[in-house]
Amino acid sequence: VQLQASGGGLVQAGGSLRLSCAASGPTFSRYAMGWFRQAPGKQREFVAAITSGGSRNYGASMKGRFTISRDNAKNTVYLQMNSLQPEDTAVYYCAADNRYSSRPLSDPNEYDYWGQGTQVTVSS
Repeated sequence: VQLQASGGGLVQAGGSLRLSCAASGPTFSRYAMGWFRQAPGKQREFVAAITSGGSRNYGASMKGRFTISRDNAKNTVYLQMNSLQPEDTAVYYCAADNRYSSRPLSDPNEYDYWGQGTQVTVSS
């Protein structure tokens, strides 16, 4: 499984960005997908996850601002980020696990495949 993340950039506080993660493989619809982020000097942080069945989960500080979705026809998972704040600045990574899961996976150790990351910078 190969993952290609895109959509990062520079945005002012209060603005929005939509990240995309394109995945290879014919069974994308079965993958559990997730987004994580890592700021300089900090540990990787859970952002959002979605199961093959569409169940979602979010990190505490993302609830109400971020939305994860998937388009199985395009082998792509999205992260819509609204009301961005400077503390959201980080490299954002998408991750995939091709084993069935009924719950969204929030532990990075549960994912086998990772994209290269896309930088999100929010200016104040």
